[in-house]
Amino acid sequence: MTIDFAQSAQSTLGVEWELALVDRYNGELVSVANQVLRGVSANHPELQEDDEHPHIKQELLLNTVELVTGVCTTVAEAKEDLARSLAAVREVTDPMGVELFCAGSHPFSAPRSQQVTDRERYAKLIDRTQWWGQQMVIYGVHVHVGLDSRDKALPVVDGLVNYFPHFQALSASSPYWGGEDTGYASQRALMFQQLPTAGLPFHFDDWAAYESYVQDMSTTGVIDSVSEIRWDIRPVGNLGTVEMRVCDGLSTLRDVGAVAALTQCLVHEFSTTLDAGGAIPTMQPWHIQENKWRAARYGLDAIIILDAAGNEQLVTDHLVEVLNRLEPVAATLGCSAELADVEGILQRGAGYQRQRRIAQENDGDLRAVVLDMVEQLRA
Repeated sequence: MTIDFAQSAQSTLGVEWELALVDRYNGELVSVANQVLRGVSANHPELQEDDEHPHIKQELLLNTVELVTGVCTTVAEAKEDLARSLAAVREVTDPMGVELFCAGSHPFSAPRSQQVTDRERYAKLIDRTQWWGQQMVIYGVHVHVGLDSRDKALPVVDGLVNYFPHFQALSASSPYWGGEDTGYASQRALMFQQLPTAGLPFHFDDWAAYESYVQDMSTTGVIDSVSEIRWDIRPVGNLGTVEMRVCDGLSTLRDVGAVAALTQCLVHEFSTTLDAGGAIPTMQPWHIQENKWRAARYGLDAIIILDAAGNEQLVTDHLVEVLNRLEPVAATLGCSAELADVEGILQRGAGYQRQRRIAQENDGDLRAVVLDMVEQLRA
């Protein structure tokens, strides 16, 4: 099998932001995505491509819409793109009494009560995965960054895997599931990996080994297309990008911009290292798996494994060092302000911490948690 890697300008980026649709008054999920998308199409017929808005998409569940940017040069440009799409959605949802929120999961709506979008690939996924597939009431932020060479893709994936716990801790926002506190900062991280081909990526020495893996998955019927490899971090050949899919849903455009900037800066740093003939270090798979679990469990309080030698550090302390190191890269890419917003998350706390605080202040009423996230997105 040959998997082409499209031409892409180095360090261009695109962002995908999954938003939940909820009742304005009680915070319950509402399955009205079809009505919302029809309304957007009616309001903006000039933007339609193949009967679909190019930047506002369907997702697995009818309680979700996804905002997708075009190819952007800067994080600021990506945020402006998302803001336009958000405004277009609100033109429709506001008169409907529907609000938008984003977190890794909904705190209390029953997962198995949510309606699935009527598309063959979604029906096939649910039929195959059964109970686990029916639990996927989860939301995330994905960041694509362009690479100017296919040979960089797999080393850059390896490099981003080293920072998996950093992204997970910053974005963790799914402590509640079905009305209960799971004790985890990110329930989504562990839920999503139950799907076939989801979870952490494998390490491959070269692109041919990756092609051989995809061929095996296709031959044995695990996948019908390469897009069904749902790793937390993956190469995307048809776009010429690597895609960071680690993050739980983020409640504000500012925080989306922060993780986009961190992703763009790291990828650019890795690319520069490879251009100079350097190598990107890897860790043992068991260290990587442990880091994922620690970040999902403890969030910003996770003590993470830094390298193959087993050195450890509090994730927030290491993040400060990383941010200082990346400042010149951010200046080159024009995202210094957005990278600085990562430190703002460290100072304010992550989404899971705020949700627990709001719940405590409201005697455990999780409706208040949802309505607070609605308000954050409004603000």
